Amino acid sequence: MNHTLLLLVASLLLVGCATRNPPSTVSYVDLDRFMGDWYVIGGNLTWFERDAYHAIENYRLDEKGRIPTTFTFRRGGFDGPEKTYRSMAFVHDRESNAEWRIQFFWPVRFPYLVVYLDPDYQATAISTDDRKYLWIMSRTPQLREDLRLEIMQTLEEKGFDTSAFVTVPQPESP
Repeated sequence: MNHTLLLLVASLLLVGCATRNPPSTVSYVDLDRFMGDWYVIGGNLTWFERDAYHAIENYRLDEKGRIPTTFTFRRGGFDGPEKTYRSMAFVHDRESNAEWRIQFFWPVRFPYLVVYLDPDYQATAISTDDRKYLWIMSRTPQLREDLRLEIMQTLEEKGFDTSAFVTVPQPESP
């Protein structure tokens, strides 16, 4: 590992240590029900997601209890080039299954918190522990208005600034 990469990783870890209390998670996630495709509706996105169209996050529970994730989207438009990113998630809090660690590269794992989940598993919100990144996702390309309002209210109550949320364009039908 070169020195620049080592310094970057160390900086990210130190920044994570200096954050305020993480947002509370949902009380319980049924992992089997949570698996599958989720359309990314929007949120506080990373730099590489800001030009994403038709973004879908897929979770799959493997035989070892890990969660391989696949993020696919079109860059710059619905007809743009398809991009795919893969990572591995690990359930960190086995009592609630609502706190994961996600690994994009070894050995670093980042907190991944389920901060909202509707009872029917049709909408969710995932956050980092510092509230810097947040993803609102739905089982369908368009989020029902009642669920959108409920999610926004929940996120505001948990201390998220929803005024800067970015919307991810999704097709009218899958």
